[in-house]
Amino acid sequence: MSKSGNYKGRGSFNRPKDTHRTNKYIRAKEVRLVGEDGEQFGILKIEDALAKAQDAGLDLVEVAPNGKPPVCKLLDYGKFKYKEQKKQAEARKKRNEISIKELRIRYRTDKGDLDTKLKKARQFLEEGDKVKFSMRFRGREIAHMDLGFAKFNEIKEELKDISIIDEQSPPRGRQIFIVFAPLKAA
Repeated sequence: MSKSGNYKGRGSFNRPKDTHRTNKYIRAKEVRLVGEDGEQFGILKIEDALAKAQDAGLDLVEVAPNGKPPVCKLLDYGKFKYKEQKKQAEARKKRNEISIKELRIRYRTDKGDLDTKLKKARQFLEEGDKVKFSMRFRGREIAHMDLGFAKFNEIKEELKDISIIDEQSPPRGRQIFIVFAPLKAA
């Protein structure tokens, strides 16, 4: 380890933190060169490939580092990275993330409070999220676990038109839960 404490391991030699090696950071002695429009230049020494890139006013980018020899392409690296970021942003936008919203209740929760929790659960389910109702038993309350399951049955009846049961905990331990998933997600 160096005295400065910022040892980065073998082969880092102050390379930028990009996913592709470019220009002087390409380590191969020979590369298979592809032009900007897909034109094949064949296998060239790295110096010749860099000279071609400089003549064209483009960057030499290693696109397939595991090839024998590695494949490099002549392109504008800034535009390439911009397009890649756009693709990733589009993929993130299309991805549908389902989160689990947790609501805690007790077996003694009154009707008014339960109605409020159920209204919130309906809202979450309509937004496409899963809803987890959890119930914890303290001290001697563990003897009334059957009342807890009765409360869950009441919740099941109220939410059966908009959801399905995704998961339900077995009756052991001091905590029980039930997870509802929206109908359209099923």
